[in-house]
Amino acid sequence: MRHRKNRGKLGRKADHRKALLRNLATSFALHGKLTTTVTKARALIAYYERLITLAKRADNMNAIRMIQRHLFTIEAQKAFIEQVKGLDGKNSGYLRLTKLGYRDGDVAHIAQVELS
Repeated sequence: MRHRKNRGKLGRKADHRKALLRNLATSFALHGKLTTTVTKARALIAYYERLITLAKRADNMNAIRMIQRHLFTIEAQKAFIEQVKGLDGKNSGYLRLTKLGYRDGDVAHIAQVELS
């Protein structure tokens, strides 16, 4: 059965979508917040929250290995570990999506993602 398997494809092939999400996650880990379209922001939230949950459940070395698979740079990996340490009391809802309006050029819905 394929119930509730309607994740957004973002108009890209699987490899391109995976690279896009890794790039967004790396930028978010480095800067702590990110402004992008609403569709990409929702995909990032699902990806990043799953990554946080995996990192919190795993032991230290295994968590680092999992992070290395999903984030490109060493600086982003270190920043991500610091972010996860600050989220000890929470079980979910790590990120917040704030809608900002529309982009001037193509009237796309813009949103900002930040840690809550």
